[in-house]
Order: sequence, then structure tokens, then C-alpha cells
Amino acid sequence: MSKLIYLDNSATSFPKPNVVYDFMNTFYRTKGVSPGRSGFDAALETEEVVNNTRKMLTKLFNGGTDHNRLTFSYNATDSLNLIINGLVEKGTHVVTTTLEHNSVLRPLYAHQQEGTIEVTYVPFDENGYVCPDDIKKAIKKNTKFVIITHCSNVLGTIQPLAEIGKVCKEKGVIFVVDGSQGAGSVDFDMQACNVDVYCFTGHKCLMGPTGIGGSYVREGINIKHTRAGGTGVRSAYPGHLEEYPYRLEYGTLNLLGVGGLYAGVKWITEQGVMNIHNREIELWDKLRKAAQSTEGVTTYCANSKENMNPVLSFNIKGFEAGDVGTMLDVDYNIAVRTGLQCAPKVHQQIGTADIHGTVRMSIGAFTTEADVDAAIDAIKDIASIKN
Repeated sequence: MSKLIYLDNSATSFPKPNVVYDFMNTFYRTKGVSPGRSGFDAALETEEVVNNTRKMLTKLFNGGTDHNRLTFSYNATDSLNLIINGLVEKGTHVVTTTLEHNSVLRPLYAHQQEGTIEVTYVPFDENGYVCPDDIKKAIKKNTKFVIITHCSNVLGTIQPLAEIGKVCKEKGVIFVVDGSQGAGSVDFDMQACNVDVYCFTGHKCLMGPTGIGGSYVREGINIKHTRAGGTGVRSAYPGHLEEYPYRLEYGTLNLLGVGGLYAGVKWITEQGVMNIHNREIELWDKLRKAAQSTEGVTTYCANSKENMNPVLSFNIKGFEAGDVGTMLDVDYNIAVRTGLQCAPKVHQQIGTADIHGTVRMSIGAFTTEADVDAAIDAIKDIASIKN
């Protein structure tokens, strides 16, 4: 079989740097014990890796001075549920957008169904960006928080977080960001953007494995408990601990995941986040221009390299998106994502919901120019069948 051309990095980055695989293997074989539970050497060395990972991520996001407010979870969806459920109160109004992933939409919908909250969905403009003034207009007296994606997983558009954060600060509402597509993909500064909570996952641009993610919660933001369990410390205390990191961590950590995340973050830091991004976006631009010059191909909100992640959504006239994905897989050995990409409101707005979504190609750190050339040839071949 020919080499797999992997263009589904928005779902999971693949492959990972070799140092991630190597570190996970060695770390788990030699120090795969529970951190924070015991005082023997291996446990203390493991705790050091966990703490160093907290510190690296806090620095990467410029979260603040307290790295213990960087807490780990299963993934961004898990953290977003913890944050949303921990902020919601009866009568709460929430502002979000039509760009959001189901990891935001579904928890909010569940609270809506229970009659707990009211939600306003702010649409994006014709280029795929949310206007800060529209967020400002949507905020009411009972708005408790605004929650928005850092980058759209369908359109690739990087949202104006600094401007939206300024609005939230002026209005006195909490600003929560879903960083699933942003963490590790572009430089980001929580403090400069007035972001109060940043949720992330490890398996995308942070180059970690699946099953690890987390959040950073700024000091002064109160997230109530929605779970309880073991923390390894102060075991006689009957309630779940209030202090961080224990406040949002429950039971034994995914230690192998944290180890892989440690190695992944170290790798992207050494490479330079924007060095990786700039290379990816040049490949994306080549793919975009070729797709847009092909008869029968429609792209969505792919107008410029500015404020974009290397994600291209498109359709080919005469074909279902799913059929194009199958052809790319079977005939060209190219892996892509098709359908609604867990973001149904995006597709409702761009008019692709009724045609079963789009084909999404997403470039990663290990995508080559030859991979992009092969993808371009495949798109042109498929389009030529009916156009």
C-alpha cells in the first residue's frame, strides 16, 4: 500500500513527533506510578513531570502566576462540561456563537432543555468571523459568561479574541474560550485577550496523545464543583477540595497522557509555534488556490492567509461530501473528514447542512508539499468526472 496521506489533523494530529512516542514509552515503563499519593522517589519524580507540564502550558497560554490553576481532564469536551456546568445557575444567560462545536452546543442545550439558562447564538460574518460588536449587543443584564471557539474546526477562522475579551471585561462577564483548535496552533496570550477560562485538548496541535486535555482558570473566577472524589491529599476532609489543582481534578490522572503532553509541548516550544503555523499555512494557501481554480469546487470562508488555521472545507459539484471522502480514501489513500464535523450550526449558516456537510482537509506539522500536491491532483481528478 502506498503511504497514507493524512489530512485530518483538525481531528487528531498524526503522526506525533518521535520524541513523544519515546518519552511516553520510557516514562510509563520507569515512572508509571500515581503522583501526589506517596513520598517514594518514583512518585516524586512523576509529580515533577506533572508539575512541569502545568508550568509549560501556563507559560504557553500566559495564564498567570499560579500554574496549579492549570488542571487536567480527559479532553477539551470534558473540561468544557466542567466549566459550563460549574458556571451555570438558574436564570443565567449565556452568549455563544454559531461557530461552536458540539462540545459547547450540547452542554448548553441540555441546560436549555431543563429550563436553567437562556442562550443567544451570535452568527459569524460572510468571511467566517464573529464581530465583537455583535457579542456586545447580545450581552444582557443577566449574562454570566460568553463562550466562543478560538478557531473554527470547519472554516479555520481564528476569532478576534482580544476584541471580544475587551467587550467582556467592560461588561463584567466571564470570557470562556474553547481552545481545541487554537492551543499550540498559534501564539496566544490569555492575559492580553482578557480570557478568564481557556479549555484545551492535548491530541491536536499540542502533539500529545488522545485522552488528555484541561483548562486554565484565571484567579477570581469561581467554578463550582459538579464532581467529587479522591485527590490523594487531605483524605479525612469530607468534601471535595476547594484549592487548585484539586478543585477540577478527580481521581488518578491520565499519567501516560500527561507524559505525552509534556513531550509534545516541549517539542512545539522548541520548534516555535508560529514557525510550525507559518509553514502549514503556506501549504494550505497552495491547496486553497488550486481548489478554487478547479471547476466545480466550492470552498467556504477561505479568502486569505490572515487569521486562518490550515483548514479547508469544500464540496465538489455533483458529489456528496461523504462520497468524495470515500473516493479520496479508497482511490488515493488520502484521509480527510467529511460531514458536519460536530459543528451543525456552522453548516446551517453556510448552507451545507442539507447536503450533508463538507469535505475537510486539515494540514499538520508533518504534512509535506508532496502530500498537498497529491491532494490537489485528487481533487482535480474527482471534479473532472462531472464537471
